[in-house]
Amino acid sequence: MKATLFLLLALHLPLAGHAQSYPSRPIKVIIGQAAGGGTDIVMRSMAPKLSDGLGQQVVIENKTGASGIIAADLVAKAQADGHTLLMAPSGVMVGNVVMKKKGYS
Repeated sequence: MKATLFLLLALHLPLAGHAQSYPSRPIKVIIGQAAGGGTDIVMRSMAPKLSDGLGQQVVIENKTGASGIIAADLVAKAQADGHTLLMAPSGVMVGNVVMKKKGYS
């Protein structure tokens, strides 16, 4: 009986996530490298297709410095609604977490 009740509740949980449509405003992509670099070129080539698919404008911002820590910290402290994203090489996510005492918080 408890298993059946749990299963019914678990099946209804995804319905609660449909309360708000995503994206409800333009999406900001933060890049931790300089404009014209490899990561920037890849994201700028992906942005038009992403905009078409999501139905919202994709805005790209380059926040250089500190090996990508500045950009990663900015995204980590942004509102957790999925409208601010980070485009970075894996070294930013792996190496900087190890070097920072508190991580990205």
